[in-house]
Amino acid sequence: MNVAEIRRVIQEQEEERKKLMTTERIIEREGGREKALNAIRFPNILAILGVRRCGKSVFSWLLLGDRKYGYINFDDEALYGITAKDLNVVLKTFYELYGTDLEFIVLDEIQNVDGWELFANRLRRSKRVIITGSNSKLLSGELATHLTGRHIDFLLFPFSFREFLAYNGISQNELKDSYLTESSATAERMLRDYIVKGGFPEVYKLGDEILKSIFSDIVKKDVIRRYNIKNVRVMEVLARYLVSNFSNEITFNKLKNIFEIKKISTIKNYISYLQDAYLIYIIERFSPKLKQQIIAPKKVYCIDTGIINRISPGSSEKLGKMMENIVLIELLRRKSYWYEDMEVYYWKDYQQHEVDFVVIGKEDQLIQVCYNIEEFNTREREIRSLLKASREIACKKLLVITWDYEDEIEVENRRIEFIPLWRWLLRVSCA
Repeated sequence: MNVAEIRRVIQEQEEERKKLMTTERIIEREGGREKALNAIRFPNILAILGVRRCGKSVFSWLLLGDRKYGYINFDDEALYGITAKDLNVVLKTFYELYGTDLEFIVLDEIQNVDGWELFANRLRRSKRVIITGSNSKLLSGELATHLTGRHIDFLLFPFSFREFLAYNGISQNELKDSYLTESSATAERMLRDYIVKGGFPEVYKLGDEILKSIFSDIVKKDVIRRYNIKNVRVMEVLARYLVSNFSNEITFNKLKNIFEIKKISTIKNYISYLQDAYLIYIIERFSPKLKQQIIAPKKVYCIDTGIINRISPGSSEKLGKMMENIVLIELLRRKSYWYEDMEVYYWKDYQQHEVDFVVIGKEDQLIQVCYNIEEFNTREREIRSLLKASREIACKKLLVITWDYEDEIEVENRRIEFIPLWRWLLRVSCA
């Protein structure tokens, strides 16, 4: 690409950035700020990772505030075909526009430029560099070899329920501290809205139709194009299938048969690509025996309930499953933002007793998610499974997340807490 074209793109993107920051409703993100600011105190690379359109660009702008910085977004059709050789032209253009004393550089969606790693490695020796990417493998390969111990990465998620409330101007502290019926009704109404819309910021401005486009871009750009998938049709249908089967068990062998794929390794690769793009998350069954953990069925979840609703119409009626999906993503969000050592599994025994989440961390916990715990048979089943897992795993912290039921009971010398989902989502504790 020539210098004039790159200059034009950078200037147009800067105008768009300024307009967005001055005309749109922008809220501070709740996690990672302190860690991120520490990462750019000195020449270094901060990598902000996360699913496409979750707010990585705005997060980087908020971090830098009024500081002078060069910014370019490589997820721009005008830059399609740009190569590593052109990155020196980008840097030269930054100097022309902002001066040679420029300290901060933001390279947005840098994974779109093949061979960018050596340029970033050279740049970070004298600059404070922020890169963003929509692929978990961004820091693997050559960059990891050159930057061992010299970069910090942070995984950003779509809006949490707490951020959703902040965006809508609702004080979560007033809801959290109040037990008034009116406050509970407001919280439940907002939670239903959050379940339907999800946490992608653009949805609140453009409507949920944009979610179809986000899903399509993830599959086509971040998976099919990136990994040069030949069987495009199967990849697209598989992605829809996994999103539609959220909060359910899957096995690689069953998926291989459904999609008539010869090798199970192909299915494993396809699923790993969707995971790398942060569209889905797979959690394993808890077992003290590693082999059992590996061969047992997995459970699949989607990054966002809004995407689920658009890709699989009618899913919002499966409120129990939707609640479970939200809890898993929130647990992973807390792991990324505050509790790095936390791990999440599910538990199931040969009698089909099941516990939705086994949280291993500073304080281990078993979590059940149930929409209507007041129905007698459901209550008995959920408590029975919790107690059985509690004995097997030797974990006494037991929690049942409900829609609107709140209580605390003691069974077999174990305390079980029941809490509405909206109240649990307002917490920021490990679990």
